[in-house]
Amino acid sequence: MRSYPFDPADRPQRADDALELTGGMPPPEHHAWPGDHADGDDDAYGAEGYTTNLPVVQRPNRLRWVMRGIAALIILFVFAVGWLAVTAPLSKSLQPPTPPSITLLADDGTPIARRGAILGAPVDAAKLPKTVTNAFLAIEDRRFRSHWGIDPRGITRAFFHNITSRGRDQGGSTITQQLAKNAFLDSDRTAARKIREVMIAFWLEAWLTKDQILSRYLSNVYFGDNVYGLRAAARHYFGRTPENLSIGQAAMLAGLVKAPSKLAPTINLKGARDRAALVVAAMVEAGFLDKAEAAKVRPARPIADHAQVLPNGTYFADWVLPEARDRAGEIATETTVQTTLDRRLQKAAEHAVRRAGLRQAQVALVAMRPDGRVVAMVGGKSYADSPFNRATQAQRQPGSAFKLFVYLAAMRHGLTPDSVIDDKPITIANWSPKNADGRYLGPITLRQAFARSSNVAAARITQQVGVANVIQAARDLGVTSPIPNEATIALGTSSMSLLELTSAYAAILAERYPVHAHGLEAAPADHGIIAALTDRTHTLDGTIHDEMLDLLSASAETGTGRAAALSVKTYGKTGTTQDSRDALFVGFANGLVVGVWVGNDDNTPNAGLSGGGIPARVWRDFMQTALGVGPAATPEPVEEVDPDAGNTLGDALENFLDPGAIPPVEGEIPGVGRLRLRNGEIDFAPNRPDQRDRRRDTPDDRAPRRDQNDPADDQ
Repeated sequence: MRSYPFDPADRPQRADDALELTGGMPPPEHHAWPGDHADGDDDAYGAEGYTTNLPVVQRPNRLRWVMRGIAALIILFVFAVGWLAVTAPLSKSLQPPTPPSITLLADDGTPIARRGAILGAPVDAAKLPKTVTNAFLAIEDRRFRSHWGIDPRGITRAFFHNITSRGRDQGGSTITQQLAKNAFLDSDRTAARKIREVMIAFWLEAWLTKDQILSRYLSNVYFGDNVYGLRAAARHYFGRTPENLSIGQAAMLAGLVKAPSKLAPTINLKGARDRAALVVAAMVEAGFLDKAEAAKVRPARPIADHAQVLPNGTYFADWVLPEARDRAGEIATETTVQTTLDRRLQKAAEHAVRRAGLRQAQVALVAMRPDGRVVAMVGGKSYADSPFNRATQAQRQPGSAFKLFVYLAAMRHGLTPDSVIDDKPITIANWSPKNADGRYLGPITLRQAFARSSNVAAARITQQVGVANVIQAARDLGVTSPIPNEATIALGTSSMSLLELTSAYAAILAERYPVHAHGLEAAPADHGIIAALTDRTHTLDGTIHDEMLDLLSASAETGTGRAAALSVKTYGKTGTTQDSRDALFVGFANGLVVGVWVGNDDNTPNAGLSGGGIPARVWRDFMQTALGVGPAATPEPVEEVDPDAGNTLGDALENFLDPGAIPPVEGEIPGVGRLRLRNGEIDFAPNRPDQRDRRRDTPDDRAPRRDQNDPADDQ
């Protein structure tokens, strides 16, 4: 007989129990319950006269399975909470859904540009007027106070509406679900995302109060015009705080949530008002307003002259924004950063560029102070057409403007502006530079060579002082762009940005190098070791500084840059590259350093373009407005006096004393009469009462006139 694992406690105790287990049939003979007899007699019967030889049947334990199910749910819940804690931390519902905006200010504190979303400080729903919160609850989630994160009635209503109506689909999401989606999830329309949304909604309801959920929702929801949060929207559209919103204003803001980009009142006032009317009707239907109160609600009127829309980007803003964000650090609301831009000078720069008369060519202008503060920047003719910043991003050849470094190396080498250099053809290795005008003057001073921008003289100086010293001069003045180790750099064949080149000229004016161009006010000084090694400046030798000023003034006032000359002392240098692809003028006057570049983006030639032409005139035009000065007076030719022509001092005095030499003078005393001085005699003619006031001009009596205001030749 087979043996079975058996517990004596499980065997039937009565005959009827045995019959029940065997389906009412008597047990077979010679079948006993294993283990009933220690001696192993399989045919033994129990003491009550019935056999114990029955099969084993175990009853199911339902409580055990219930407990196992509960344990599994607890484990799943723990895993779900852990997953949510990692992927959707509760603190994330307090964070803005998009990077907050940074507003850039000019040096006088005036806003000049804004980048990013407009985000206000969080609101506390418990402290807001009921009319404000009820406007949102009425149109978005009427049963918000009673559901647990999802609204079955709302889902059912939306489901039947969507399958029976041909209009726009309705949504059944609660405010809690919207917060879950806005704060934690993307906008994908997938079942997995919807499941996560529901789970997060339950989680939020478990950990936050209703007012906390509503507060976070109102603080982060989008209201159009790149505005996030109720506080920012109230200020943006109505110029007030959420605590002071009227019913009509609250209704309009609540209505924007459905389609903020389309219903923003700044672009669709009628649509915003129509939607606000629906919100008021929903408030009545939900019992938040009675009909009498609703009848008194008037359509909201956004502030007609609300703050001037700031540009999202400008050439200057794009350049300074990365540093502004680094300076601001981690931000939770809108912040402002003050820049070095001077609004008056920026307008002057833009006007000078517009008046340049450019056709297909582009232009760039940078203006800075000797300490590197950039006060104006133009990176092209139109930011809207091309945001590429040609002042900071374009790498172009500086042409003869690079000769600043050649002559600085020469002054360091012991030469002076009065040193003589041969202005005649030269060949260095296989390179034979030529002067642009094809003229060679022979021995000339360095001052003359710099003023007329002699290419062969620059090549000779580079050969004399060494290419390495020229490169070192450029590096000292702050040039970081690659410079090849070859003599051709004397003519500006290495590329760099206009900002870089202008900073180098600023170092000459500042008598310190290098000058670091910057668009933000200086940060607190860092006295660390790295700062000490990288931010050190050096003083330019006083004698060398004076010699460089001598050269730069000669170029700007009498040389190739004379079209830029001002009525004040002017310093600068022209630059023109091969085939007139690039033309520049960089210089300074009265503490303002300015660089101007003109050329084509595709680096094609510009016939007739030179640094002493359009760039010099744009530079002068800007500087006249910026400094309040005029152009340099063109000296009139001095006529030689022939001593035999009678134009002696005695003749002049004699003619002055001769009454006949005095030209006739005629004038009128209003209401009295006319006076005439002629040949030393005074003639007075009083007016007669019946005489009309007449003016008679006799050609013989009119002295020849000379226009004293003829414009000076600026070429």
